Amino acid sequence: MKRKQFIGILGNTSLVLLAGKLPALGQGKPKKTAQEFVFVEAEQFANHGGWELDQQSMEQMGSPYLLAHGLGIPVQDATTEIQFPKAGSYRVWVRTKDWVAPWNAPGAPGKFQLLLNGKAIPEVFGTKSATWHWHDGGIVNVGKSATLALHDLTGFEGRCEAILFCKDTNFKPTNDIAALTQFRRRLLGLPQKPENGGKFDLIVTGGGLAGTCAAISAARNGIKVALVQDRPVLGGNGSSEVRVWPEGHTNKSLFPHIGDIVNEILPPITKRSGEVLNGVAATYYDDARKAKVVQSEPNITLLLNHRVVEVETEASEIKSLIIQSTLTSRQLRLHGKLFADCTGDATVGFKAGADYEYKVENLMGSSNLFNVLDTTNKEEVLACECKDKSALALKCEVGDYEQPFPRCPWALDLSDKPFPGRKGVKTFGKEDLSSFANMWYWESGFNKDQVNEVELIRDHNFRAMYGAWDVLKNIDNMYPKHRLGWSAFIAGKRESRRLMGDVVLEAEDFKKQRKFEDTAFPCSWHVDLHTPKKEYQNGFEGNEFISDYTRGAEYQYGEVYWAPYRTLYSRNIKNLFMAGRCISVSKTGLGPVRVMRTCGMMGEIVGKAAAVCIKKSTSPRGVYTDYLGELHSLMQKPGSEKSE
Repeated sequence: MKRKQFIGILGNTSLVLLAGKLPALGQGKPKKTAQEFVFVEAEQFANHGGWELDQQSMEQMGSPYLLAHGLGIPVQDATTEIQFPKAGSYRVWVRTKDWVAPWNAPGAPGKFQLLLNGKAIPEVFGTKSATWHWHDGGIVNVGKSATLALHDLTGFEGRCEAILFCKDTNFKPTNDIAALTQFRRRLLGLPQKPENGGKFDLIVTGGGLAGTCAAISAARNGIKVALVQDRPVLGGNGSSEVRVWPEGHTNKSLFPHIGDIVNEILPPITKRSGEVLNGVAATYYDDARKAKVVQSEPNITLLLNHRVVEVETEASEIKSLIIQSTLTSRQLRLHGKLFADCTGDATVGFKAGADYEYKVENLMGSSNLFNVLDTTNKEEVLACECKDKSALALKCEVGDYEQPFPRCPWALDLSDKPFPGRKGVKTFGKEDLSSFANMWYWESGFNKDQVNEVELIRDHNFRAMYGAWDVLKNIDNMYPKHRLGWSAFIAGKRESRRLMGDVVLEAEDFKKQRKFEDTAFPCSWHVDLHTPKKEYQNGFEGNEFISDYTRGAEYQYGEVYWAPYRTLYSRNIKNLFMAGRCISVSKTGLGPVRVMRTCGMMGEIVGKAAAVCIKKSTSPRGVYTDYLGELHSLMQKPGSEKSE
């Protein structure tokens, strides 16, 4: 389905859905004029301009939305053409929020306007309510058609989910997610039941390194695979969208070919000792390389921009997944024999009723990495990923290098606080810009729900970044010719739900080198657990934004530890594998396994084990009990080797 607006003269049932419960309308049976409207999904604008598509909170708010992520520079308008049922007066509603209102912060930085035929309506949006709501834009007069635009005013994270024009100027739309979802689907003309998306031997959900490697590994071992990813690129935390540098050692003795696929899809860049490659240029992460490898595999059906919304089970087995396009809302039902949850949040396992562990307290947080640009460096300016790159290049060409940054009263107030990058403040031995930008430890959400509060956690990271840069530029008067160059708006998560398997690894297993017969993947990262860094807690207790990590002899276990296969499948959902940070480990056991090269090798094993399952008509557990030798035999073969 093409992106478009949806106009309608629908029956009373649809109108009631949009209003919520009918009694809440405060009026009798809707009149015919109340049924004339235009409903515009922001993600279906014909041109997103400089606005980003954000799907991270779909389950909480019912839809993706557009985000004006301009780092303080207003982004280019998102535009689309719309048709009205008839010319005349309509009340316009915009679904949005004031994103700093949860902290009672002043200023409403996410301000934007709605333009009709190039003219702004009087109301400014993004200025009310700490929660997503329908912001009343007043009454507008229109003809039969119009150009509609979202016009960002600040570059500071304005957001829009949908726009509604209604001929009945007294009508008020609901904020009830279930009612809105039903209304959308009815209005979009989508079938009540999902369309058939096909049958597969293995359905992999999550296109990070774990899921991508699982899909490639399974496909090369001769089985039919679907790979479902809710972003437009593969790589997850190791993509150009998040830019956490992949760590972990591959191709270790015992099974030296485990890691072949990881190294095939990652750029051949060796990080030098002490070098920081977090948050560097997109070219370092080479999204196209990953996509090319996946797309060259005839056994893989790649479904980008699709998110799992429902899991259908029967007798402790998953039968099918319902996935939804983040662009069109079209739903597909995928039938599978086996499933691999590589989502990081254990989304599929959780929805299927798999045993899991997760407690919202003392968690490792999420980061949104960022970098800084020196405008006096011509190479940096030419290579920058700024939304205003052309204007910046022209400005610097004439020698105007000054980079003012607006005051941010709505950000964290760090004016009298220490933080990494401030003069005289050392963090892990670094000072100034080397400790400010590209650093993993700008992290928050230690006591927030990493699944259901991801927007709040990400926004707190933004407030820390913008608040710190405000102080450096406007109070400390440092870096007058520098600017923020790039920042992730997709959260780089470390910890959430973990699915339980037949073995649950703990840190002590690593430290004591406990051996298992079902050797599967090598771990080399130390027992790395994050907590708020004490030096920066004062005044921010409960809302910390800088993390510390565990180190010392008690968190080491030697060069390599081979973890068991039994951590890679669910103990109570018969046909469910998992790979990535949602595998079967305890909270302490998560530390050594969560880095991306290690997660990718888990995926390689899951792909090989899935092939054994299909060829031997067995279950993931059956591979361990009956065909472990078969799995180990496959593990001895190169990752590039293909079988039919």
